[in-house]
Amino acid sequence: MTFKTQITRQRLPIRLSLVTLALTLTACGGGSNQASNSNQASNQEETKASSETASQNLNGTIAIDGSSTVFPITEAMAEEFQRENSGARVTVGVSGTGGGFKKFCNGETDISDASRPIKPSEIEACQQAGIDYIEIPVAYDALSVVVNSQNDWLECLTTEELKKIWRPEAQGQITNWNQVRSEFPDRELSLYGPGTDSGTFDYFTEVIVGEDGASRGDYTASEDDNVIVQGVTNDQGALGYFGLAYYEENQEQLELVAIDDGNPSNGEGCVRPSEQTVNDSTYQPLARPLFIYVKEEAAQRPAVQEFVNYYLSQENSELVSQVGYIPLTEPVYQAAQTRFKERKTGTVFEGGSTAGVDLSDAL
Repeated sequence: MTFKTQITRQRLPIRLSLVTLALTLTACGGGSNQASNSNQASNQEETKASSETASQNLNGTIAIDGSSTVFPITEAMAEEFQRENSGARVTVGVSGTGGGFKKFCNGETDISDASRPIKPSEIEACQQAGIDYIEIPVAYDALSVVVNSQNDWLECLTTEELKKIWRPEAQGQITNWNQVRSEFPDRELSLYGPGTDSGTFDYFTEVIVGEDGASRGDYTASEDDNVIVQGVTNDQGALGYFGLAYYEENQEQLELVAIDDGNPSNGEGCVRPSEQTVNDSTYQPLARPLFIYVKEEAAQRPAVQEFVNYYLSQENSELVSQVGYIPLTEPVYQAAQTRFKERKTGTVFEGGSTAGVDLSDAL
């Protein structure tokens, strides 16, 4: 199989501690390019000026929980934000996307990290609790399929082979590598992946198996991606999946598997995740946006307002790259900033999927 040429992003060190830290989208208007550029500059200048003023006297606590995938980004933003605003305290927890929404809709947190859009049942829970929220994209992820570093037989899998491995009917049936592909060795296949509270699990099962939540159950599951990393690292016959940042941080112990979706319109052959292949839409169907959901009531507090402005500033997008994810494009950053500035509540996805969605159109 052929591999698509890609640009390798520089890897910078990150910390993926799962200890709770005591730190702490209406479409872009049409019109001329000049008007668009003016709006963008205005958003960025207002964000910068507001942040500079507030940084002198911000105080208060911001409670965040949710996705383990989004966690490294929020952790990095929280650390830098507190460094500049010593009176503010940001706590960042990890309960998985589903677990985070449970807390959010129960009024326990101000912001919920999510690696998928809010589901209809979660929309209803928040409505019943009287909680309005602002849905904001913050980065792109390339969900990564990995194997042990000693695996010398696998470079690429097709999406059909992934489905063969992970569909519910495979439980207790597809247990050896040579059952995936006949030329693979006669070796036990061990599987590691996110648990059912994970947005990564929801997205993977939807785009690979074809149904949200449809998966075999005989695998080692955890909402803690570091557990998945360790499992694959210590098992030569292992295969697992998680967000790109966890591969970037552990690539000396893991091998990245290229994916062939069999769709010529996305490029021929096997494609590995990278900033280039996400932005040119050739890494399909495992590229996805990541989100934060901000409680509208909490957004009225200066500390929360300024933290979200800080999070959405393109000046701070390097933090997204540093922790192994892919910054939003300029139009999407602008749309996200406008969405928060205008306090646009609700979801543009209405409980649906982000698969194949262009955020610059959706917002």
